[in-house]
Amino acid sequence: MASTLEDRYEKLEKVGEGTYGKVYRAEDRENGDMCALKQCKIELEEEGIPSTALREIALLKELHHPNIVHLRDVEHSGGRLHLVFEWVDRDLKRYMDKLRRKPVLEMMDIKLVKSYMYQLVRGMDFCHRRGIMHRDLKPQNLLVSKDGVLKIADFGLSRAFMIPVRAYTHEVVTLWYRAPEILLGQKAYAPAVDMWSVGAIFAEMVNRHPLWPADCEFDELARIFRTLGTPTETTWPGVSKLPDWNDSFGSWPRKPLHKVCPRLDANGLDLLAKLLAYDPAKRLTARDAMAHPWFDDLDKASV
Repeated sequence: MASTLEDRYEKLEKVGEGTYGKVYRAEDRENGDMCALKQCKIELEEEGIPSTALREIALLKELHHPNIVHLRDVEHSGGRLHLVFEWVDRDLKRYMDKLRRKPVLEMMDIKLVKSYMYQLVRGMDFCHRRGIMHRDLKPQNLLVSKDGVLKIADFGLSRAFMIPVRAYTHEVVTLWYRAPEILLGQKAYAPAVDMWSVGAIFAEMVNRHPLWPADCEFDELARIFRTLGTPTETTWPGVSKLPDWNDSFGSWPRKPLHKVCPRLDANGLDLLAKLLAYDPAKRLTARDAMAHPWFDDLDKASV
């Protein structure tokens, strides 16, 4: 048997690079299986291993589910940390980018959107029921196989939450998928932040482009408000008391959602509206999303 993971797994190509390290497609020399080899950057910490990597390892060891990427192996040696995951063909962003590059306009089939959405909320329900928020849901962190399986990946920003919810870091979730309560400076938040991200990803799959591709937090809020209307104390009690609320946001009316996502039927629009509810307390949970009528015609046993 090979002595180290670097000996056992042959790097074939680099497939990604992020804040916390590089990811390679690799082959297991022992059985020929393809896998994803994540090489984490080692920060200068007393423990020697980045807290983000330790968090990801601890969480993934707890999460065994068909819609969550499987952690196969871990090794820390020679000043490096390697995580070996099951190999999945591509991520959702790359798949959608491929559609966008086609010369003739091609949209994602609504049946496929429905399948991916159900798998996503099913995976998030599994996480949330175990006290884990992802906090960085975006198309790049959703892996999709050629046979239609979706797996949630990259738990580097995740953490276990407690009831009552505590104050967490402000800088979580990629800007385009960031919940408005985080954008407005709320310190204590709950799994509802993940469900906002799910809603933004839902709209992006349907429309073939991001819903709110902003370049800063203020622009992100402005784009959200121009779509969903500027929140008020009636629609979101306590919003004007949040740290980063600004009366200069303006008063925007809410757009009809059928104009925002014209391909969705009435049930699809209802699901989207409930995922993008301003008030986190009223936002649809993953468990309730699984039971939404939009999924009634989906063969759930086959996804």
